[in-house]
Amino acid sequence: MNYTQENIRNLLLTGHAGTGKTTLVESLLYYTKGTDRFGRVEDGNTVCDFDPEEVKRKASLSLAIAPVEYSGTKLNLIDVPGLFDFELGMHEGIEAAESVIICISARDGLKVGSVKAHELAKKHHKSAMIYVSNVDVENADFYKVFEELKTEFGPSVCPIIVPVEQAGGRVYLNLVRMKAYSYVAGEAREVPMPSFGHRLDGLIAAMSEAVAETDETLMEKYFSGEAFTQEELQRGIKAGIKSGAITPVFCGAATRQECTDQLLHYMKHLMPSPAEAGPVVGENADGETVERECDSTGPLAAYVFKTIADPFIGKLSYVKVLSGVLKADSPLVNSRTGESERLGKLLFLKGKKQIDTAQIPAGDIGALTKLAETKTGDTLCAPGKVFKAPRPNFPIPTLSMALKVKQKGDESKISGALSRLMEEDCTLLYRMNTETTQQIISGLGEQHLDAVVSKLKSKFGVEVELTTPRIAYRESLRKKVKAQGRHKKQSGGHGQFGDVWIEFEPTNCESLVFEENVFGGAVPKNFFPAVEKGLQEAVKYGVLAGYPLVGLKATLVDGSYHPVDSNEQSFKMAAKIAYKSALPQAGPVLLEPIGTLKAYVPDNCTGDVMGEANKRRGRVLGMSRAEDGLQLVEAEMPVAEMHDFTTYLRSLTQGRGYFTFDFARYEPLPANLESKVIEEAKKFMVRGAEEE
Repeated sequence: MNYTQENIRNLLLTGHAGTGKTTLVESLLYYTKGTDRFGRVEDGNTVCDFDPEEVKRKASLSLAIAPVEYSGTKLNLIDVPGLFDFELGMHEGIEAAESVIICISARDGLKVGSVKAHELAKKHHKSAMIYVSNVDVENADFYKVFEELKTEFGPSVCPIIVPVEQAGGRVYLNLVRMKAYSYVAGEAREVPMPSFGHRLDGLIAAMSEAVAETDETLMEKYFSGEAFTQEELQRGIKAGIKSGAITPVFCGAATRQECTDQLLHYMKHLMPSPAEAGPVVGENADGETVERECDSTGPLAAYVFKTIADPFIGKLSYVKVLSGVLKADSPLVNSRTGESERLGKLLFLKGKKQIDTAQIPAGDIGALTKLAETKTGDTLCAPGKVFKAPRPNFPIPTLSMALKVKQKGDESKISGALSRLMEEDCTLLYRMNTETTQQIISGLGEQHLDAVVSKLKSKFGVEVELTTPRIAYRESLRKKVKAQGRHKKQSGGHGQFGDVWIEFEPTNCESLVFEENVFGGAVPKNFFPAVEKGLQEAVKYGVLAGYPLVGLKATLVDGSYHPVDSNEQSFKMAAKIAYKSALPQAGPVLLEPIGTLKAYVPDNCTGDVMGEANKRRGRVLGMSRAEDGLQLVEAEMPVAEMHDFTTYLRSLTQGRGYFTFDFARYEPLPANLESKVIEEAKKFMVRGAEEE
């Protein structure tokens, strides 16, 4: 069925890992007859965890769509991973949803992943609701979780459905209807209201306080001591959800189908439709700010929020239609490139299942096949009606590893395979480090890169292993020296002769500075370029560990030549000989790369981060308050000490902290570390020679 924008709800299911998001989707699908079996994550047969990697790891690794049809409404459930290494899915999905359902385990309590999901919803001005899962498991404590929610999020937390354990079994109180329900085999039965004493009064007071904040009339009624009617409660809650003033709290036991019916009811009646969520703000072809209302009669605009690039099924682009109606014959222009795009099939998705459709109306979510140049974050629009939605900001990859192929000859395959994977994963980077001759991939963490390695093998047949990347050191000199370079070779016919005296000294310029100060034509001018060229080739390799030499000034001061045997090659060789002769006497020194670290951490972690920076040979520059409420610790750190900092910071802050790290300059490596670096460099050169 095609639904109008008023009868569509796009809901992002997110939260900390292990809070039951995928299981909740199964419960909602099974209850509405969307599936004929209740899948289990442990069995690898759920609708949303269909990728072989997800089945193997028993966890969601990427975004998945599962539409639920309920009472004339289409609920597009966007299930995203809770693991921090795969938080790309949450950032992709937030762009397509109007509402966010934050899952929290009644046993494990409020975790960082759920707090971050709430922060992301607020940042993007999305309506949010909280679902406390697993109230049926051992050691579950809904009311402890509710107190954590009140402490963390304040008076906006509004209880709607709460559990009560009693002798006859668990019942659920609906505080809007003021009715109680028990469940047998997933079917609700109304039961008498249980005796709940002062706790019930406290919950009703919390709900009433949140509702009163949404309207002046309701506020006056609240302060006068009058109770709200059911209609007033529902109207106030819906208005508060839309404005962000209220975050309703529900609960349930998804595997037992308890409260699934009530959750569906309130998803439909409380959460905003695309039409109610307000217009999307973007730019037109001239860069001017414009708005697009979610209206099927408006000009066509569709936002691409995820890309799948599979070597077998081809390219699949997940889209949300912002306005107009997308049809197979719709002419489309990519607002980023300005180029036309030809559509393949139009699809609705249910996990891995693809359902052909003739059109995708405004507000709905679907997929397009075979878009040639379109990437995640692009907007497709009608020709002459260019609209460019804001591009998303994805997490920055901070963990880098070097790739080493297990099978010789596979080196050439890696680039193509990773370019395909990067099309669908905007938090994956790949580059060739020409200095260390290593292929480097960067991601969000160890699990992320491990999953990439698995996909390279399963999808592209390339087996690789990950190793710690080599550091691109530099070499320089500290003293001024003068050396002779004399190249003489006689072999039948014309020989070779070049003789130079060169002064070498330090300079602040990173690249080679070459000058000549020769008197009396000791070296003819036409050989000056050959001398410089020889030095340019020589500085590519230092004398300590073979790293490029920087900060060198070379002045040609004297020499001699032979009228017959001297040529450019001879003086080029002479310059190299002078270089090799002089540098060991010039106080050679190794330089290491230094970067600027900006670590964003909770207040209670600042001391640990500063201590860790000092332990890693860093220099703390200062501390300040960041816009997102975290503390910003700035420091200068050696690149060599930053390899596992991603893992350290995530462990220290339980996933709350993040950082950026940018190269700043080179500095002398401490003398006590030089021997180790030189030894490693020699080992690498030996291994390289053996492989050749």
